[in-house]
Amino acid sequence: MNLMKPGLALLGLIVAAPAAYAQDECGSVSIAEMNWASAGLAAWVDKIILEEGYGCDVELVTGDTVPTFTSMNEKAQPDVAPELWVNAVKVPLDAAVDEGRIVIASEILTDGGVEGFWVPTKIAEENGIKTIEDALAHPELFPGAEDESRGAFFSCPSGWACQIITENQTRALDIADKGFDLVDPGSAAGLDGSIARAFNRDEGWLGYYWAPTAILGKYEMTRLDLGVENDKEAWDSCTVVNNCPDPKLNEWPRSDVFTAVTKEFAESNAVTMDYLGKRAWSNDTVNELLAWMGDNQATNEDGAWYFLENYADVWTPWVSEDVATAVKDAI
Repeated sequence: MNLMKPGLALLGLIVAAPAAYAQDECGSVSIAEMNWASAGLAAWVDKIILEEGYGCDVELVTGDTVPTFTSMNEKAQPDVAPELWVNAVKVPLDAAVDEGRIVIASEILTDGGVEGFWVPTKIAEENGIKTIEDALAHPELFPGAEDESRGAFFSCPSGWACQIITENQTRALDIADKGFDLVDPGSAAGLDGSIARAFNRDEGWLGYYWAPTAILGKYEMTRLDLGVENDKEAWDSCTVVNNCPDPKLNEWPRSDVFTAVTKEFAESNAVTMDYLGKRAWSNDTVNELLAWMGDNQATNEDGAWYFLENYADVWTPWVSEDVATAVKDAI
């Protein structure tokens, strides 16, 4: 079935179980609080709205993409994964949806997850940089390599799948012959630190990054045009393969990011399903929230309350007027 049309995943269940969808009570809900910032924030937004607005009893459980999906698929627990990055579990998720164990409630990130090569917007505008080749023509603008005569191209941290992709992409771009060295930041913190350092020094920065993230909420960055489309066959057979012998430049596929629930939950909790079906936000909104959380050393719960207090125009369309009033009264 086509996961890009999450509403269709619900249609059969709604028709097959109209009595379940007529229920007015919310009851107990278990939600995965994933171990990355945007997903943890989403879990707390759901918890507060469902508890304060609908009277649900919400339990948050620690999660991560593969183990959470596996548990939902095999044990029907937890009930909800608010932010499931589909590319990481696409094949088994397709099977679980087709076989009726998992239901896609909504596409939580309206822009999808975004990956690519980025530069500071100020540097891009001052130097007419719009494409990756434009950036590679100016190694002098991007310091940070051990050899100061060469430009730095920052890779994805060691051990992440995107490190393999970045290495293949940069080999396809032949960055070494264009005056650049590929720099391993060592960790996510190292990668973030290299960007913060460049902005603090008003210097250029070139490398891999993704959205939504606090960094892109705090610093104005421009994603570079690679000048090619995504070739799925080449992506699967080479771009994501370690030491692919002859990589070609390949645009990142859009990362679908969905809210997934178990079939049992979808059939028994109409109140929550109605809310989850409407709940979605943009990368820009999440970037801003994550930046605020980083600046204020805020927890996921802090970020959720901040969102509800300051972004009513975003969340009130997800709920009825009565529910919105109840949530506002709790703020």
